Amino acid sequence: MTRSSASSRHEPALPSAPSREGAGCSRVRAAIECQRVSTHGAVPGSPQLRQWARAALQGAGAAGGLVIRLVDEPESRALNRDFRHIDGATNVLSFPFEAPPGVPSEHLGDIVICAPVVEREALEQGKPASAHWAHMVVHGVLHLVGFDHHEEAEAREMESLERAILAGLGLADPYQQPDRHG
Repeated sequence: MTRSSASSRHEPALPSAPSREGAGCSRVRAAIECQRVSTHGAVPGSPQLRQWARAALQGAGAAGGLVIRLVDEPESRALNRDFRHIDGATNVLSFPFEAPPGVPSEHLGDIVICAPVVEREALEQGKPASAHWAHMVVHGVLHLVGFDHHEEAEAREMESLERAILAGLGLADPYQQPDRHG
């Protein structure tokens, strides 16, 4: 399996913001914390986000805690600019966490998902929004556990695993274009 120790696309770990209890997010037994700072109304709930993240971890044969942070375009753009040197909002960013030597940690890192970008992409691609959200969570989690898609072979491996995980959730292949003639 081709895994890098940290995604070169997504460099240092993002400091976690405090849990947003009032937004329906809290720590759970699986150590998957949800932070909703997006004001975008159409976002999945914490239970759904956790289900998708757990499926990705199980599919990758990995375990550990993580943060899923739902943001709007200004925060996504700032993070993308600061860490990837790309000035624009993006659908998902992954920030793998590497504990200092000698410090045990089960925290895998943080994924940051831009709600308006995901919703817009789903509409443009003719996909159900929930399926695209699931794909972004799975994709982000796989980056946290070392998968990447910079090289062709890595991309094939990662996409194959994404397809299998999403199929296990009853969702269509995210890389197949929907038939728009039906």
